[in-house]
Amino acid sequence: MTSRDLAHYETRNAICEYGRSLLEDDLTTGTGGNLSARLDDDLVAISPSGVPYDDVTPADVPVVKTDGTVVEGEVEPSTELPMHLAVYESRPDVGGVVHTHSPYATTFASLGEPIPASHYLISFTGTEVPVAEYRTHATAELGEAAVESLGEEFNATLLRNHGVLTADESLSDAYTVALMVEYCARIHHQAKAIGDPEILPDDEIDRLSDKLDAYGQ
Repeated sequence: MTSRDLAHYETRNAICEYGRSLLEDDLTTGTGGNLSARLDDDLVAISPSGVPYDDVTPADVPVVKTDGTVVEGEVEPSTELPMHLAVYESRPDVGGVVHTHSPYATTFASLGEPIPASHYLISFTGTEVPVAEYRTHATAELGEAAVESLGEEFNATLLRNHGVLTADESLSDAYTVALMVEYCARIHHQAKAIGDPEILPDDEIDRLSDKLDAYGQ
């Protein structure tokens, strides 16, 4: 096995592991949601379509070109492939994308309400989690809406009446953002049920983002 093949295998295996984590962390149900990782400038690995996460093996994880052509894998890629590819095309800084149906964040997506900075951990995503316009799932139009909402400054967006999309430098980072989005959504929901949450100003969130970037280095 060449070093390139080994790297591809490790990434495809990571997609299997994080797929199982989606269920364990209550970020989705059944076979909902999907994950991907950039392998190089031309190739992306993405979770397969319709296979229970517990059953997915690295060989099942498709590798596709940036035009959507499958070059490796024994199962069809996720139907949300167009959305993932749209993010990679528009954001060269992104190395991993995670799409979830996490319950608290998806509640806000169904309301069409952004998640504001009522908790400092929103700084993993930006100054808020914005909401993308509704588009039919598994379409290029959904990818366009997600990309427009993410812009250059956000690492997450709510997909209206659908779920959550996160994007970051690696699959691991994008998964962490997905966890933070759900946590912040839950805290904001609970705070709203009691009273009026206090919202942190943008400059404080920007300062916190800089601290997070330097954390552990």
